Amino acid sequence: MKKLVNTKSKEELLADLEREDFRRVTISFYKYVKISDPKKMRDFLFVNFEKLGCLGRIYVAREGINAQMNVPEQNWTVFDNFIQSIPEFAGVPYKIAVEEKEIIHGEKIIQSSFLKLIVKVRPKIVADGLDDSTFDPADTGEYASAEEVNSMIEKGATVIDMRNFYEAEIGHFENAKIMPVDTFREQLKKVEDMFADEKDEEILLYCTGGIRCEKASAWMQHNGFKNVKHIKGGVIDYAHQVKEKGLPNKFLGKNFVFDERLGERVGGEIISICHLCDKNKTDQHRHCKNKNCHVLHLSCDDCLEKYKGYCGNFCRVCDALPPKMNSFLVRRDRKQEHGNQYRKNYLRRKASEIIK
Repeated sequence: MKKLVNTKSKEELLADLEREDFRRVTISFYKYVKISDPKKMRDFLFVNFEKLGCLGRIYVAREGINAQMNVPEQNWTVFDNFIQSIPEFAGVPYKIAVEEKEIIHGEKIIQSSFLKLIVKVRPKIVADGLDDSTFDPADTGEYASAEEVNSMIEKGATVIDMRNFYEAEIGHFENAKIMPVDTFREQLKKVEDMFADEKDEEILLYCTGGIRCEKASAWMQHNGFKNVKHIKGGVIDYAHQVKEKGLPNKFLGKNFVFDERLGERVGGEIISICHLCDKNKTDQHRHCKNKNCHVLHLSCDDCLEKYKGYCGNFCRVCDALPPKMNSFLVRRDRKQEHGNQYRKNYLRRKASEIIK
C-alpha cells in the first residue's frame, strides 16, 4: 500500500516546481465542525489533494479542519467542487492570499508558498490548552465586516490582537492591544484577566485568517464577555474587502503568515525594527542560517550581509565547528538566556516596545 506522505527531498520538490508552466492559487480555510474519524478524513483528503497537485499544510481534528495550501489554477473548479461535496465542509469560504511567495531556484523564479503536501491529524485544529467540557467553540461572537471594523476602531472600541506578538510586531491594526505572549494558549489564559474590567464594553478580536479570533470570541463569551465581535476571515479577508470596496485601510504594516512567504503586504508602511542592529526599519523575517538555532528574527539587508544570514556572530562562529560542538554550544547559549526553557524568540522585542 502506498504511503500517504511526501517522500521527495527538498531538491526534488523544487525541481518539480521549476518544471511547472501554470500558476497556483494560494488559499486558506477553516471550519469548526465535528469530524467523527479524523484519520479516515485525513487519508481521504491526502489522496484527492495529491491527485489535484495541491501543496500545503492541512490539519484535521475532531473539532474541524484548518488548511493553508495552494491549488493549480487549472484544477481550481475541481478542487472547489470536491471540498463543497464533503458534508462537513460544505459552504466553507476560502481566503485568497494577498501576495505570492517567490523562490529563486537556479536561474528560475518559482511562485509557490509551499513545497510539499502535508495533511496531519491533530488533537485540535488550533492548540488552545483548554480543558473545559462545557466550552463550545461553535458558540462564537458576531462577525465584523471591514466597514464595521473601521467604524469600531474610529469609535475607540477595544481591539485585541489574538496573534503571537512576533506577528503583531510587523503589522497590526491602529491602537490594537497586543499581548506579550508566544502562543495562542497563553493568550486565552491572559485575555480574561487582562480585559476583566471590559466585559460590558464593545470588543473586537482579530487574527491572520479568523480561526484563532473565532475560537477566542467563543471563549470570552463563555467567560462572561457580552459584546465580542471578530473579523470574518481575519486580516487576510479584511485586506481584500478594503481593496474591493475602496475603504480606508486601518491595518498598519505587514500581515505575518505561516508559510514560505512569512508575510504579505497590507499597509504600505514598515513599522518594525531590525533585531540585530536595532536601528534600521525592516519587516523581513528570516531564520538563522545555523540550523541548530534557526531562530526567526527580523533582519535588515545591512545585517543580512554583515552576519551572512546568521542571527549574530556567535551562531556564525559555531556553525564552522564540528556538528556536535555546534549543537552543544548553541543550545547551551539559549538555555543560559532563558533558564531551562529553550525559546526561539530570544531576539524579539518586548510587546511593550512595539506599541508606542
